[in-house]
Amino acid sequence: MATITLTISALPAHVRTARLMAATVARRAGIAASAIDEIRLAVGEACSRAVAAHKLHCPTQPILLQLIDGSGPDPVSDPRTDTSSRTLRANGSATRRFEVVVSDRAPAKDTDETANHLEPLLDGLFLDGEDTPPGGISGFSPGLGLAVITGLADEVSIDPKDSGTVVRMSWPLQADQTQNPSSN
Repeated sequence: MATITLTISALPAHVRTARLMAATVARRAGIAASAIDEIRLAVGEACSRAVAAHKLHCPTQPILLQLIDGSGPDPVSDPRTDTSSRTLRANGSATRRFEVVVSDRAPAKDTDETANHLEPLLDGLFLDGEDTPPGGISGFSPGLGLAVITGLADEVSIDPKDSGTVVRMSWPLQADQTQNPSSN
């Protein structure tokens, strides 16, 4: 398993770079061609949400993107590596996965200073006001992006905390690619 780590600044222009990297690594890992656009869109949504949260709370802090290629051999010698989320057992067979983790450092809830202007970042899909929230579409909260992600990724885990939010998304690899990844 290989992990590629990308650190981006909280700038919208860097979301495109994250999408391109995710699509490239997913393709190389052996993701089905039909899922590449879904990965690109899900990563774009997760990174856009993180950029919007950082602009509001911590604009100088970087956003961490991890692309985990589950097509290679399992790391055996490193006890710190947790492969349970990457190798799932279904009907007795192992399913290898491509995983993307987007970690930000913005608190999951708005501070008192901004709470009067916006709903909490993860609550609800609609806002009452006419203003466009950071990272949202006019009339929709940034939480809509998280709803889109859950519809695009095969498995999603969203872990909001005061120290930041971790969005973990994964997709299964094609069966023939897990046995011979060099057959492209």
